[in-house]
Amino acid sequence: MTHDLTLPSGSPTAEGLAERAPRDPHRPRFHFTSPGGWLNDPNGLSHWNGVYHLFYQYNPLAAAHHRIHWGHATSTDLVHWADEPVALVPGSDGPDRDGCWSGVLVDDGGVPTLVYSGRHGENELPCVARGSADLRYWTKDPANPVITAPPEGVDITAFRDHCVWREGSGENAVWRQLVGSGIRGVGGTAFLYESDDLRSWRYVGPLLTGDASQNRGELDWTGTLWECVDLFRLGEDEEAGSTDALVFSAWDEGATHHPLYWTGRYQGDAFTPTGLHRLDYGGRYFYAPQSTRDEHGRRIMLGWLQEGRTDEANAQAGWCGVMSLPRVVTLATDGGLHQAPVPELTELRGERVEVAPGRPADSYTRLPAVRGDQLDIETTLRLAPGATARLVLRETPDGAERTVVEVSRAPDAASGTLRLHRETSSLDPTVDTEPRYGELPLDPDGRVDLRVLVDHSALEIFANGRALTARIYPTRPDEAVGVGIGADGDVALERFDAWQMASAFTDAPRPLWP
Repeated sequence: MTHDLTLPSGSPTAEGLAERAPRDPHRPRFHFTSPGGWLNDPNGLSHWNGVYHLFYQYNPLAAAHHRIHWGHATSTDLVHWADEPVALVPGSDGPDRDGCWSGVLVDDGGVPTLVYSGRHGENELPCVARGSADLRYWTKDPANPVITAPPEGVDITAFRDHCVWREGSGENAVWRQLVGSGIRGVGGTAFLYESDDLRSWRYVGPLLTGDASQNRGELDWTGTLWECVDLFRLGEDEEAGSTDALVFSAWDEGATHHPLYWTGRYQGDAFTPTGLHRLDYGGRYFYAPQSTRDEHGRRIMLGWLQEGRTDEANAQAGWCGVMSLPRVVTLATDGGLHQAPVPELTELRGERVEVAPGRPADSYTRLPAVRGDQLDIETTLRLAPGATARLVLRETPDGAERTVVEVSRAPDAASGTLRLHRETSSLDPTVDTEPRYGELPLDPDGRVDLRVLVDHSALEIFANGRALTARIYPTRPDEAVGVGIGADGDVALERFDAWQMASAFTDAPRPLWP
């Protein structure tokens, strides 16, 4: 992502960041956040010798994007995270003087190696750093940058972010790398490179190029730059129906838009697409995702939940940016990606509260037994054609503030819609309250398996494998804890279970420099 390399006027310094951050009522408690300051893209996501490593774009000096470092956290269960020493710090001079931007971690013959974008002025070029055996300490390669310029003869919009993998076996094995970019006047792209040693790279060409001539307002507009490209295969047996996914985040003129992915086949030096899909219906609230295959064979993905309040509010709070809950990504029956929270998150559940099956009232029923701002809710609904079901969250006693998750089935019964109404989620006129929505796949019986995770301002919704992520900022957070259900038309509530979620972090300040 791109922001100005100067701090906003009046931004507080690092003094007090770690102390202010835990006091903010909008700060999530079971999503990962940095100790204070700024957080954006997940980086270097990996499962190394039984330990999950999450690196991330980090500014420990202010809740603003400036001279980005690499923060680092570890976990053995994807739920509880321990802060580790800051992995990368911008140099006093050299190719990453103005920031160590996004990248990946690879295993180079047993040596942990980071490939990242070094920012120097307006240049963003690939750099390399080697790590200690425990991945806590890193040494930058003195030959950085390892690619000294973008491809010659191409008018690019930008050149940054990396996807690196080892391809082939034995003497024929090579490193391959995608660098996110865009061709001016054409569209976003991912440039393919090849190397024997991660240091000397040969340019191959564009793997795939989008079409920026689309309407910028479209929810699947592919942008003028592809940020944070991620290429992976789901299913190992091509004949058994494996699919390749090329994930990217659409960017244009300094604005982050939304994450998308192509399905298709990666072969040789090209990606042949079969379809373009929205990865998360929340748009920029699940941005710059990165994935890894863990030691259990699962494809684990995390993304960055941007803020929906003003820069001034972030600065006063002392922190900015949330990491999504880890997701397991699998191949859906329709050929797209199915997303679900990792099952390990159930470790945080308290006592289950069950709502009896039945048919929700056509108007609205508040559920007094289900209350809170840290919740995990699972429900199964069946919708007749033309029916709509609503789940109300974070409601104040007078109903002035409320957030509504809505699932509906079209009258022709062939399709459905998942919609998040945030219009009354906050009485603060400065926060983003735009609704979010997307298509909901439905079986002929109209079944919807809905899971909603509420963590103060962070909201993640999963419906029949589709995801919608957003932020909400009630002005009366201590009162906005009500939950209710309602329906229009014929809706059967087959199951409704809710749990209070424990915090994964203490409320004590965490060191900005672990």
